[in-house]
Amino acid sequence: MPHAPRTIPELVFETCRRLPDATALTAPGRAPLSYRALAGTIEAAAASLNRLGIGRNDRIVIVLPNGPEMAAAFVSIAAAATTAPLNPAYKREEFDFYLSDLNATALLIGDGMTSPALDAARARGIAVITLRADAAHPAGAFSIEGTAAGGSGVAGLAEPDDIALMLHTSGTTSRPKLVPLTHANLIASATNIRRSLALTAADRGLNVMPLFHIHGLAAMLLATLSAGGSLCCTPGFDALKFFGWLQESAPSWYSAVPSMHQAIVARAARNQDIVAKAGLRFVRSSSAALPPRLMQELETVFGCPAVEAYGMTEASHLMACNPLPPARRKPGSVGIAAGPDVAVMNEAGDLLPAGTEGEVVIRGTNVTAGYLANPEANAKAFTNGWFRTGDVGSLDADGYLFLKARLKEIINRGGEKISPREIDEVLLEHPAIDQALAFAMPHPSLGEDVAAAIVLRPGMSLTEHDVRQHVEAHLATFKVPRRVIFVAEIPKGPTGKYQRIGLAERLGLTG
Repeated sequence: MPHAPRTIPELVFETCRRLPDATALTAPGRAPLSYRALAGTIEAAAASLNRLGIGRNDRIVIVLPNGPEMAAAFVSIAAAATTAPLNPAYKREEFDFYLSDLNATALLIGDGMTSPALDAARARGIAVITLRADAAHPAGAFSIEGTAAGGSGVAGLAEPDDIALMLHTSGTTSRPKLVPLTHANLIASATNIRRSLALTAADRGLNVMPLFHIHGLAAMLLATLSAGGSLCCTPGFDALKFFGWLQESAPSWYSAVPSMHQAIVARAARNQDIVAKAGLRFVRSSSAALPPRLMQELETVFGCPAVEAYGMTEASHLMACNPLPPARRKPGSVGIAAGPDVAVMNEAGDLLPAGTEGEVVIRGTNVTAGYLANPEANAKAFTNGWFRTGDVGSLDADGYLFLKARLKEIINRGGEKISPREIDEVLLEHPAIDQALAFAMPHPSLGEDVAAAIVLRPGMSLTEHDVRQHVEAHLATFKVPRRVIFVAEIPKGPTGKYQRIGLAERLGLTG
């Protein structure tokens, strides 16, 4: 009996042995790529890297658009080196920072791409490797070309403790921290995700998440490969094209952030025929809080369970997940532990009983061993073997985790600590409000006060007084937004998450 896969190449090769001709990757309008072909692509890419002097743990920055080639490149490069996928939308200065911070051996970029990453790499003397693909070939098939890169040259396929992936934290309030994730971390997470969603070879995922982010890489790509299923790789989220992709690819599930789900729900009525035939087994949400109202709307639109999951880069994505039926889903909860141990801790490092609020902590095989070359951050992040997530929450008696806020996002109004998520949920209960985000704004005497950005539903109107009155009917007076800003769109980051930190400055409330 074959042993359980311990690395990404082993994961693909094992699935290939069982299901060689099954579809691994596809894309809108493209022929599918089988597991047999994906395994061959991995072997060819590993050999090409070794010929260029690149080997295990050499760091390859990947700058490619979303799609099947990016998916195949990630698993193929990780098979023989360390991947560091970056957002193709970055500017020259950003690429310069990341290439330097990663101590990159080479840059992998698509043939014909014009990107400031090229100038940044050449200025630093970093080798450039070109990925060549043909849209007439199966989705994800590619070859690579380049010149000697001067890497370690440690040939062969990766071992479990080799670093497969390096990602930076968001760095919203400080310098981004570098998170190294080993093959063992990622395989553990992929297994946990597969189990939490009961994925099988019969499942097909529709990926709209960016593949430079852990959500897309682990929850969509690796979990699918772990199950022997197939993944339809889109160019990225597009609300106007989503229902066409849904019809063409006939997936059994998709995963997205709440802002994407909101856009999908908003257009569902115009695509009722496609929705009626969709046949989704479930819808998954992660990377930001899923408002209970939106969860209900998703379930009504698609006629299937909507499950919220809780993940972060340092955990190789998954920490907790609401279980599928017949188990209970609790709106407002991110579910039960889904692989790693999950607990709540106070500042002193004591674990707290059910019903007590504190910082969420985790430990397990999927959790990073620590930030790279950052002993100060590691000293703050780890306590008695537990990783501190920076999230405030509590576990109920059934083991379901309820999050209150990010520690950095909590509003400190004259000593009163306010969870902005609590205000978000109340605002979203108003029938005229489509999107809402509460956030901290400066106050001359209190230090911080509450503000809220609001997007109204089409054809609806509200005044600032109306909004304040609605919140005051549900929450204590000190939680009522002092300022309400009506906007056409709430600013989002590159992964589609709303940007709470820094919003006061962006909306001109800091003067």
